[in-house]
Amino acid sequence: MSASSGTSRSADAPDGGHPGVSHAVLLDTLWASMVSLYADLTTAAAAHGLTYSQAKALNVLRQGPAPMRSLADTLRCDASNITGIIDRLEARGLVHREASATDRRVKNVILSEEGAAVVVRVRDGMHATHQALGALSEDERATLDSLLSRLFQTEADQS
Repeated sequence: MSASSGTSRSADAPDGGHPGVSHAVLLDTLWASMVSLYADLTTAAAAHGLTYSQAKALNVLRQGPAPMRSLADTLRCDASNITGIIDRLEARGLVHREASATDRRVKNVILSEEGAAVVVRVRDGMHATHQALGALSEDERATLDSLLSRLFQTEADQS
């Protein structure tokens, strides 16, 4: 997963950062990484009859039940789109909906046991990603985790 779009690593820091790697190079590397991750997840999901969006929704639900609106926000899609995604997952028995205990108008989506098992199989099937991560030492994986967590922290994570 390397960037090769004409930008180069140089001793100059054109964007005011430390010398070595420009923001442009980092953006290219992140972009290439995202493209590879997307392709790997898409392939692994398809092996289980899922779309990329369905696999993403299941992955989010690994962390616990979520209201439909929250899922739509997390997945950056329209509420009507998340309804279709969840309808298809529910038809397969991978999720179910329940009214919220605090607001009956809110529907929470809950991962079923089968849904949890499918998420594990999809994630296990992401062979290219596992191979890339496996090439890193434990210390490198810990550093990568720390850096990515810091880079993409949400406001909710900071409080």
